[in-house]
Amino acid sequence: MNPKLSATATDFIDDAHLTGLAAGPAPERARVRDLIAKSMDKQALAVEEAAELVRADDPELVEEIFAAARTLKETVYGNRIVLFAPLYIGNECTNDCAYCGFRRSNPEAIRRTLDVDEIRRQVSALEEKGQKRLILVFGEHPHYDARFIAEAVRTVYDVKVGHGEIRRVNINAAPLDHEGYRIVKEAGIGTYQVFQETYHHETYARVHPAGTAKGRYLWRLDALSRAMEAGCDDVGIGALFGLYDWRFDLLGLVRHALFLQERYGVGPHTISFPRLRPASGVRLDERWMVSDRDLLRLIAILRLSVPYTGMILTARENAELRRQAMTFGVSQIDAGTRLELGGYTEAGDTQCMEREQFQLGDVRSLDEVMRELVVDGHIPSFCTACYRLGRTGEHFMEFAIPGFIKKFCTPNALTTLLEYLVDYGSPETRAAGERIIAAELAKLPDDALKVELVARLDRIRTTDDRDLYF
Repeated sequence: MNPKLSATATDFIDDAHLTGLAAGPAPERARVRDLIAKSMDKQALAVEEAAELVRADDPELVEEIFAAARTLKETVYGNRIVLFAPLYIGNECTNDCAYCGFRRSNPEAIRRTLDVDEIRRQVSALEEKGQKRLILVFGEHPHYDARFIAEAVRTVYDVKVGHGEIRRVNINAAPLDHEGYRIVKEAGIGTYQVFQETYHHETYARVHPAGTAKGRYLWRLDALSRAMEAGCDDVGIGALFGLYDWRFDLLGLVRHALFLQERYGVGPHTISFPRLRPASGVRLDERWMVSDRDLLRLIAILRLSVPYTGMILTARENAELRRQAMTFGVSQIDAGTRLELGGYTEAGDTQCMEREQFQLGDVRSLDEVMRELVVDGHIPSFCTACYRLGRTGEHFMEFAIPGFIKKFCTPNALTTLLEYLVDYGSPETRAAGERIIAAELAKLPDDALKVELVARLDRIRTTDDRDLYF
């Protein structure tokens, strides 16, 4: 066995089994309703059970799945939506993925790696808009090793502009070995994301050429097992929908989540489900493209299958689709996003495809997104309390699976929302945000927690006190 793999590395994806599950007969209505009831009890579904929801094509049952996902999301996470922004640090890459604008053989790509001063300028610009949570994105290249990533993380945390600061830095980068994960963990990272892209072996091999780092299926599949063993207990999984049948890759995500839960006692902190988007120098194969309706279906099925897991929908998607998806299970989105290297200070209003990994679908400002969220009845949240108080990994599961986390999330969401409104919000957004804060306070019981929350909100409005989390 390759010594760099985890101690018990295994390929837990059985293509024939998942294909058979996705193609089976339609389930009985009573069976679907039994599975929905299990999900509503916040019990994770087996892969075979998730497949039955996938095969439930009857329009009436699909609507019941949507309704259940909406209710479950409210039960586990309340009406909060966590916000973040991506920051691309470098797009040098040794891989040659068929769908990516940053692939090594793309002559149109403009290559760049931000230096320390450039990172500081990008973070300053993000803080001046009100961002508190970032995900740093790196190509897969020897330059971007664990020590480089760790140094970038420390640089981000060091930047403070006025009331601005980045309180959580997540990572989307190449798989590391055990020592690499320990190095980035020491830098104070939050979640480490590694997307399998597609769990279908033949398709994976076709779009990730042999001889590249990403061409090693098991190395990538085992990546988050190594992260767990190295002490990174917050990990994120994902699949790129449009590479293969969405039903298969949805079941692959469920299988991966269950594998981590069974092996390490904690499932993924987040699941992502981006769709293929146009990219510089890329010709898309439309055979497996996922419709808007099917994307919403897979989001709802994932919410029911893994009820405790955060679900991320990025600005790849247009504003209206994201608005719909947030009602069916999405709990995290990015906003005010630019993908160009240096894009937060250098880019204009027009996207530059040669400087981006893919084309964005939602290019609205953070303030515009915040205003829409509060008008729609969501609580935008920049909360980082769980990570900073050690409520991660197994401890997070103890809170999240029973739904107790809502007791922490709503107060923390309200304090971070008010920070944004006071420090960065436009008058229109602040007025709408104050209304939802008042409405949420009215829902809370008149107990000691509410008294303390009201006091903290008053401090944010009248003093420079910030970061008052529970």
